[in-house]
Amino acid sequence: MTLQELIAEYGKDYLLGYFMTLQLTVFSFCGAFVLGVFITILRVSPIKPLRKSADFYVQIFRNIPGAALLILLVYALPYLNIVLSYYLCVLIAVTLIPSSFLSEHLISGINTIDRGQIEAARALGFTFIQIIGKIVIPQALRASVLPMTNLLIATMLTTALASQVPMDPRELTGLVAHINTYSVGGIKAFVISAAFYCITAILIGFIGNKVDKKVRIAK
Repeated sequence: MTLQELIAEYGKDYLLGYFMTLQLTVFSFCGAFVLGVFITILRVSPIKPLRKSADFYVQIFRNIPGAALLILLVYALPYLNIVLSYYLCVLIAVTLIPSSFLSEHLISGINTIDRGQIEAARALGFTFIQIIGKIVIPQALRASVLPMTNLLIATMLTTALASQVPMDPRELTGLVAHINTYSVGGIKAFVISAAFYCITAILIGFIGNKVDKKVRIAK
């Protein structure tokens, strides 16, 4: 099958697969962002059990392979009478893993904050939540734009986990597997999919660099 024939026959499917990849990326990264910020707050809280629990969460999901987590969600949860759709299983897997890395990036950003600012806030009577919400998290986010950009790209690539389950419509990697199962797309099918990933990653990196230059904290 030539490249022109491949595009003519599967062009619409590639667009659907691309939009599914983008959808999974956006939803999972937003979920990972919210969860990662919450876990980070727990990790710096003055309550030791909360800190330990949050650290344990990060260690688990930072080190578990994505495919293994997806297998647990798809095949193990039904034994607990919890049956989720393939889409939701993929979304959960691609949210939990990046959230642990996002928390690590935020902790690194927090470590760049001058401790004097926190001591000054305490002297002014700020509560822990006020210090976190008004001083710590905003500055940590500004210091973590480039790592967050890389994490967003990694999250997009991690959505390829969806190729391991029969989702409909398929994301880009799953579509390539489908094409090479029922047609003879060969390497050209992979090239088209890789082009979508590559162009999107370059665009994300470009925007991330622009944002970083705008919000970077001057030393």
